Amino acid sequence: MILKIGLIVLLAVVYVVATRFLKSSIALLGQKKSVNEVRITYVSKMLNLGFTALFVLLVCLVLGIGYGQLAIFFSSVFAVVGVALFAQWSILSNITASLIIFFSFPYRVGDWVKVVDKDDEVLGQIIEISTFHVIIQRLSNDIVTYPNNLILQKAVVRFSDKKAAQAMSQFKTEEKEEITPL
Repeated sequence: MILKIGLIVLLAVVYVVATRFLKSSIALLGQKKSVNEVRITYVSKMLNLGFTALFVLLVCLVLGIGYGQLAIFFSSVFAVVGVALFAQWSILSNITASLIIFFSFPYRVGDWVKVVDKDDEVLGQIIEISTFHVIIQRLSNDIVTYPNNLILQKAVVRFSDKKAAQAMSQFKTEEKEEITPL
């Protein structure tokens, strides 16, 4: 009994230290990449949720709850969550893509980009990277919300400035000549 209590206390200490380290590491990485504070908080909470689930699982194992009982519990929970999210798989996909974008997306807010898409030209400046979308302001000042999971699947071209982006636009902005009536 004392051994179990000692292991649980040790797990709790490791959990607290790991979550604090994770939170500070994410904050440093976010500041280094000039990421919005809201996104840093969101990513910290998502990863903290994963660590909490792992901590609860380990405490259950230390307390002697059998693998069979845990398997039944977690399979029941995952079945309910799976059915609930099946219809909303794109939401889960966008949340996962948001985490990937936070850690490894080579573009930042303020960059001029073109998403290579055969159906439509998405060329403009990234004005925000949110939980579900990358928000791009086009040259025509239209706002495009591009889903995170799709932007990871498409080729993205980064331009040095607005002038370079305008030069690559398929929709050239030309000066219209005024026609004088006869």
